Amino acid sequence: MVAAKQNGISKEIQKTYCDYCRPYCFEYCVWLRPSIYFNQSIMVIGMKKNVLVLCTGNSCRSQMAHGYLQHFYGNEMDVYSAGIETHGVNPRAIAIMKEDDIDISNHTSNNVNEYLEIPFDFILTVCDHAAENCPYIPGNAIRIHHSFSDPSKLHGTEDEIHQAFEKTRNEIKEYCANLKDKINA
Repeated sequence: MVAAKQNGISKEIQKTYCDYCRPYCFEYCVWLRPSIYFNQSIMVIGMKKNVLVLCTGNSCRSQMAHGYLQHFYGNEMDVYSAGIETHGVNPRAIAIMKEDDIDISNHTSNNVNEYLEIPFDFILTVCDHAAENCPYIPGNAIRIHHSFSDPSKLHGTEDEIHQAFEKTRNEIKEYCANLKDKINA
């Protein structure tokens, strides 16, 4: 049994087909999944949303977004980050996040293919290349796209590079802080 709430009414439902979404299975049932689907006010109590942050190399922007989403919504979301390729976590991304008291030093650079079995509720692409080249990911995830500039591509002085990382970090932080409104809309 799973506790669910629709339009303020709580009820217990079994992990089987329900009258609401038949013939879909439990994996995609809107009563049994934690997402808010379309304009329906459906919420599953006690289940976290699975969110994938996707970028090209999973080294910088997706790692920052992963850190902020985990910081802001760790009790409500299981956050994963991945890339179409893996480039390793950028040391400057780790350093710039540490300046804002977010520790991503234990993050790893992962390939999206490692997560194909996870039923994602949302996939957030943080660069155009990932949005345009994202491989097929099974399920009914809602895709959200917002492209952030890539500070790792900048060539310049250390101060210029630091400023670029800081600017991108701050943009990602603001976006992530307001993302819950987009997800629950």
